Amino acid sequence: MSQNFTPPPMPGYGPPLPPPQPPKKSNNTVIIAVASAVVAAAVASAVTAGVTSDDDAKAAPTVTVTETAAEGGTASDGDTTAADEETDSGEEADDDGVFALDETVTYENDVEVDLSGLKRTTSGAYASPENTPYVAFTVKVKNGGSKTLDATMLTVNCSYGEDGKSSESIFDSEAGLNGGPDTKLLAGRSINVPWGCELPKNEKTIQIEISPDFDSEAAIYTGTVK
Repeated sequence: MSQNFTPPPMPGYGPPLPPPQPPKKSNNTVIIAVASAVVAAAVASAVTAGVTSDDDAKAAPTVTVTETAAEGGTASDGDTTAADEETDSGEEADDDGVFALDETVTYENDVEVDLSGLKRTTSGAYASPENTPYVAFTVKVKNGGSKTLDATMLTVNCSYGEDGKSSESIFDSEAGLNGGPDTKLLAGRSINVPWGCELPKNEKTIQIEISPDFDSEAAIYTGTVK
């Protein structure tokens, strides 16, 4: 009678062993980890809040300074702004040396000039040119500077009409029109010089250019004469 024979297991062979299990953490370890996380989160929140608060406090003046600079300068220095300087530089550029007949002009050497008594009249038979309609006026020169002014260098040139036709100066001794003064003007003194410029009866626009001395640029007076 035959019997079943089960060979013995070969060495190195057999059912696989289960993987090793990690050691179980104790409750104390879990509690410590959670507590550490809570503390870290609280510290991070406090730091974040502090940084945010400081940044917000510094942002306002930064924005304010930027806006102030955009409007014309920083709020700290109080200096004249570039916009004001451009504005000041633009107004000077618009001054082209043209003035109304009733304005007073002050030159760089503090000499003042103004016109007065403009009226129409006609030169006499012995004038040059004679029997010519013209506008008579008085040129007042005041030496507001500290040096003596050579009034003999006073020049007056006229033109009339929209096209700027040359106007002759009128010399009429009977009317006191003898040309420019033959004197010097001390500091603080003034002088009145009668003058006349040709102006036809059908013309109303007059232009009068005046230089008080050789070194001064001419100021241009213009306007209408009734």
